[in-house]
Amino acid sequence: MNDDLHPGRRRLLKMFGLGATATTAALLQADPVLAATLGYDEKTGVSPVTYRAPKGLARNTAAKQAALGWIGANQGAVTRLNDDVWKYAELSLREWKSSLATANLLKANGFTVEWGSAGFPTAFVATYGNGGPVLGFNAEYDALPGLSQKKGVASHDPLVYNYDAYGPSYGAGHGDAHNALGAGGTAAAIAVAQAIRTQGLKATVKLFGSAGEEQLVGKAYAVKEGVYDGLDAFLDWHPFNITTPFWNTTSALISATFTFLGASGHGGTPLGNKSGLDGALLMATMSEYLREKNVAPSGRFHYAVINGGGAPNVTPDMCSIWFFVREGSPARAQVLYDKIVECAKAAAQASQTRLVHKFHSATWNLLANKAGAELLYDNMQQIGAPKFTDADHTLAKAVQKSLGRPEVGMPTELVPLAPPAAAYTGGLATDTADISWQAPTAVLLSAAYPPGLPNHNWGVTATAATNIGHQAMLSAARYLAAGAIDLIEQPERLEAMKQEFKGRTEGVKWTSMIPDGTQPPLYEPPADFLKATGQSWPPKGVTWPVPPVVAAEQLGTTGPNLPPVT
Repeated sequence: MNDDLHPGRRRLLKMFGLGATATTAALLQADPVLAATLGYDEKTGVSPVTYRAPKGLARNTAAKQAALGWIGANQGAVTRLNDDVWKYAELSLREWKSSLATANLLKANGFTVEWGSAGFPTAFVATYGNGGPVLGFNAEYDALPGLSQKKGVASHDPLVYNYDAYGPSYGAGHGDAHNALGAGGTAAAIAVAQAIRTQGLKATVKLFGSAGEEQLVGKAYAVKEGVYDGLDAFLDWHPFNITTPFWNTTSALISATFTFLGASGHGGTPLGNKSGLDGALLMATMSEYLREKNVAPSGRFHYAVINGGGAPNVTPDMCSIWFFVREGSPARAQVLYDKIVECAKAAAQASQTRLVHKFHSATWNLLANKAGAELLYDNMQQIGAPKFTDADHTLAKAVQKSLGRPEVGMPTELVPLAPPAAAYTGGLATDTADISWQAPTAVLLSAAYPPGLPNHNWGVTATAATNIGHQAMLSAARYLAAGAIDLIEQPERLEAMKQEFKGRTEGVKWTSMIPDGTQPPLYEPPADFLKATGQSWPPKGVTWPVPPVVAAEQLGTTGPNLPPVT
């Protein structure tokens, strides 16, 4: 079939901003990462029209029942972890209580824990078993700023409200339900360890406690440092508003801040002042002009002003603006990012400020595994969708009503497994993506908040520590544990994932997007946390304190210097 006439191919080209003279073959040849993700199904003859998920992959064995039995018998401990982390609501890279609670449950169930992965105090690797295939699980536990919300309340009612006469704010909250994500991954790892212990299986389980996922930091640096080396497969999940596995990709992402330094002065007599806020606003304005002609539908960028000044009558001599830049592959993200950097340079020149550009992190797009998704789906069909009560549906409908979404309640069935759409429109990113280029990675979603809601919303916080969040988390733990047992007991299933991974990555060499020598963003832990985890501060290779960023600019002039009066 003519390449340019195929509807799916044509949509793919359009999503990446390419014209009619381009071909998907040229696109995929120029960007092998896209070929490994979006192009692989076409290469192997997988069609959204004819695809049917295979059956008979999952087996009901004594070992699987032992794993699922542990989850059933320990729901109280697992949901308590879920709810404790929700209450702590700790921001990225400062998950002191949350990481300790997660590690303590693992230690209580026979895991050894090593703290400080890649220099992050709240990151750890928990290990159980020896020999056999090495299977990895994921725990994240960071909350998001401004998303505090009372549990089970269907209208916006922040649990933490910070009064300020001029600019009130909300506290942090689990608006991405990482409290459930971490508890579910932890439960799955322990359940598989229970099966290894009681059924004599030969395998090794590793649970990776990850710091700062919401800032796409922890895993990106940890993969670069080799923390995830040696895995045979990685199994992960994320709370969402549907329940299904998938092998779609995500966006690659680059994170950086741009700090503009000037000279402060009185806002009422501003001549000669140099405003850092002016620099940040100019950069934001110039970047907006990129959107029409320089950002393909697969691209995204968005930003937040971090410190724009404290009062109108003080011209701020420092202001930082934080950008996330997303695209369909690392190469494409870098092209868009370079354009953003040029806006920053121009904004500094126009505002007569000095630019300090700080690269924070970057991650590839996800390489999810079809064979892994199919194995998970067969297990999910056998186990069933999360079971929600009438009260759950009532709460979900009330939250949907508050946010202007159809009042349909919670989903009661699995979403059928299907190939990714031909047209890639960009969007979410995850630092699990870098792991997925090191080992075959199976991922799923479980419904932890009502359909129609976006993640990173107070409505997610409202349900993440209710029975809705509990059922999503417990179901995800069962799905992951069951899939892992099949990988251990059926070597051909693991081999299928490995062969697909090999086929997808042929001709692609993963290299970290983080430049060598980059120091990650870090916060100094409390002394009691360091003592409890046996760590010292600062980690090896970290410069601490971080050299301060200080404005030392001269005031501006409005004309030539006048001679001194004598």
